[in-house]
Amino acid sequence: MAETVWSTDTGEAVYRSRDPVRNLRLRVHLQRITSSNFLHYQPAAELWKDLIDLATFRPQPTAKQEVVLVRLKHLTHSVVFGGGHRPEEDEEEEIVIGWQEKLFSQFEVDLYQNEAACQSPLDYQYRQEILKLENSGGKKNRRIFTYTDSDRYTNLEEHCQRMTTAASEVPSFLVERMANVRRRRQDRRGMEGGILKSRLVTWEPSEEFVRNNHVINTPLQTMHIMADLGPYKKLGYKKYEHVLCTLKVDSNGVITVKPDFTGLKGPYRIETEGEKQELWKYTIDNVSPLAQPEEEERERRVFKDLYGRHKEYLSSLVGTDFEMTVPGALRLFVNGEVVSAQGYEYDNLYVHFFVELPSTHWSSPAFQQLSGVTQTCTTKSLGVDKVAHFSYPFTFEAFFLHEDESSDALPEWPVLYCEVLSLDFWQRYRVEGYGAVVLPATPGSHTLTVSTWRPVELGMVAELRRFFIGGSLELEDLSYVRIPGSFKGERLSRFGLRTETTGTVTFRLHCLQQSRAFMESSSLRKRMRSVLDRLEGFSQQSSIHNVLEAFRRARRRMREARESLPQDLVSPSGTLVS
Repeated sequence: MAETVWSTDTGEAVYRSRDPVRNLRLRVHLQRITSSNFLHYQPAAELWKDLIDLATFRPQPTAKQEVVLVRLKHLTHSVVFGGGHRPEEDEEEEIVIGWQEKLFSQFEVDLYQNEAACQSPLDYQYRQEILKLENSGGKKNRRIFTYTDSDRYTNLEEHCQRMTTAASEVPSFLVERMANVRRRRQDRRGMEGGILKSRLVTWEPSEEFVRNNHVINTPLQTMHIMADLGPYKKLGYKKYEHVLCTLKVDSNGVITVKPDFTGLKGPYRIETEGEKQELWKYTIDNVSPLAQPEEEERERRVFKDLYGRHKEYLSSLVGTDFEMTVPGALRLFVNGEVVSAQGYEYDNLYVHFFVELPSTHWSSPAFQQLSGVTQTCTTKSLGVDKVAHFSYPFTFEAFFLHEDESSDALPEWPVLYCEVLSLDFWQRYRVEGYGAVVLPATPGSHTLTVSTWRPVELGMVAELRRFFIGGSLELEDLSYVRIPGSFKGERLSRFGLRTETTGTVTFRLHCLQQSRAFMESSSLRKRMRSVLDRLEGFSQQSSIHNVLEAFRRARRRMREARESLPQDLVSPSGTLVS
């Protein structure tokens, strides 16, 4: 009888397992149903209805009628089962297969018995195994066999990847590019004469370079479970081979099965082609042995011990002593990112940035690099502006040591300077803008947008020179964007300097502060709190020097006013007497 419910979902199913894949066991059951032509033109219900009518024929048949009935039954049996007598073991087969277990087909048995057909060491190994099977009574399988990861069939299937089941499928552009990509472990080969070049940007990549470097190359192991659906006593022909199931396992324990395990679903069907079409059904079940409670407990203890040893190893790398700053010092960590730049005239932008530490109370480690240059980035239209996305990370640390507790010693904070430049076709640069921003005094995440400007010259000649030659006015000292560190006067004049507002640069900063004052309850903590409070208040000002100068002038005027008052109006404590 034909099955009334078939499983039509032959897509892939993905599983994840932490157990070794060598423990995987599959039970495959294959059974021949009947001729497909008979199922198309003679429904099963009508066929058995005719047999019932013949069996209940009244009156009792004569001897001649009995002979005709027997012949009719024999003819019906021949139609149902494809004609000719087949042994039961040829109609149905069930076998349990392990991962990468090699089961030879009749074609491989006939091929490798001839020593002249062996070309590779694997062929000779298969020949020896087949000869051993012949001496021990033959192979245990008949129609079901396998192709392992090392067989030629697996290589050809990965080379000729098909997206549909159509015989006239035309390979797409992606299929052609993926044709030579083997998703498995391979030896690394040097390119360009065996010389490995570590270039960040390849301006003219070749097709081989793109194929080898821009495709996911996760190592995979593949296995195919096949079936030889040839006629009785005609096994061993490649045209009758059909794929029952394909399994792929990667190094992360991900198992891909196509089609999925049968489970509670109906069996899968295969309808052969040709003049004599036949219908086969098969099921695939996961019969991997389950772990015993004792084994699970032993595995749990092993993992616990492994994780404990790994934790101890990490602790040994970090150390038990927590690194502390010196008393009275504040340690500043900054993990920053140059996010983007937008609103500039030319393309191919890059940013040169550096951090300036105040000359008093601030220091940095000797190995610390306080400057950097981003990569060159082309712009992308975003609304009305052209934006260059850098996503360039940088990090630095600095120390603030506060020694003077007088009221005049207000701390300064580090300043981040940036210079935006562009490259032309001849690799000549031009200045696009300068900018500066005071680093945040509060810990946490901050997004800062720095507006930039650049000096300009009057006249058309300057613009033509900037466009064709790349020359433009530049600042000799980038700290001139704000207040130069070498400035010692009282007034800084920028009169006569012509500037032009350009674009903006976006920074993302993650600030971390470390100090003993955060956990100590002594007078040192109170002094450091006052310092941090003043830092938070003054970091938002455009110039700390101006604030300091105004504070000194106000204090001097108060002292002069107090000295000018009569002595009888001033108390010994310095306050006015009403």
